[in-house]
Amino acid sequence: MISFGARLRAAMDERGPLCVGVDPHASLLDSWGLADDIAGLERFTFTVVEALADTVAVFKPQAAFFERFGSRGVAVLERAVADLRAAGGLVVMDAKRGDIGSTMGAYAEAFLSKGSPLFSDALTVSPYLGYGSLRPAVDLARENGAGLFVLALTSNPEGAEVQRAVREDGRTIGATMLAHLAEENAGETPMGSFGAVVGATLGDLSAFDLDINGPLLAPGIGAQGATPADLPGVFGAAVRNVVPNVSRAVLTAGPDAVALRAAAERYANEIREAVGA
Repeated sequence: MISFGARLRAAMDERGPLCVGVDPHASLLDSWGLADDIAGLERFTFTVVEALADTVAVFKPQAAFFERFGSRGVAVLERAVADLRAAGGLVVMDAKRGDIGSTMGAYAEAFLSKGSPLFSDALTVSPYLGYGSLRPAVDLARENGAGLFVLALTSNPEGAEVQRAVREDGRTIGATMLAHLAEENAGETPMGSFGAVVGATLGDLSAFDLDINGPLLAPGIGAQGATPADLPGVFGAAVRNVVPNVSRAVLTAGPDAVALRAAAERYANEIREAVGA
């Protein structure tokens, strides 16, 4: 079984270091001339899948935008996950799950168990009930060759009040999460499967050790203001392991499939040039 970290490295080397968000929120559906209903959701989702699944390395569906339509929306998400993975794309499910004990275990089974219709290559998780609360997800991810992306230094301004808070030992909470991930990834090649979410809009992060031997999912490029050229300055020596996420800046090129592919290719090339990939 090939680990998520190894599959991710290979996918980014082959297709380019780009993650495209799949975020069918109401305003984006409207910009495509679609109704905010299940038919609009389906049209949007499968246009993105058909246009990009065989060329983009990583996709990040935002689960909430599907869940808001109930079971029919989740069914669309299940189909999208299966189709993206069948075409060789890696799926990072952006669900930001976080709980304790058996509940965390159930969340892990929903997204990280091979028998689940929502089985994904990786899952975003929140560690703010304590890093140890993620253990059921860590263990199941290892068992099934999947990965996690742990919220560490997020791009939203409110995140700083928790992530930059200082512990009694002098380390910030964000730095503590990075240290835990470095331990999970120790000795893994070409990189580990347990990554951090680190915003591309945060500027100089030299005070943090981002060398966790694992991937760094970097939202914020495009509509949020960051550019591919910003990545080396933010991530420093860890920039080769960055998985830059672009959502609206690619998706607003739709519904034309050719335009979607062109937008994704442009960002992949700009990122490759910026990070020296």
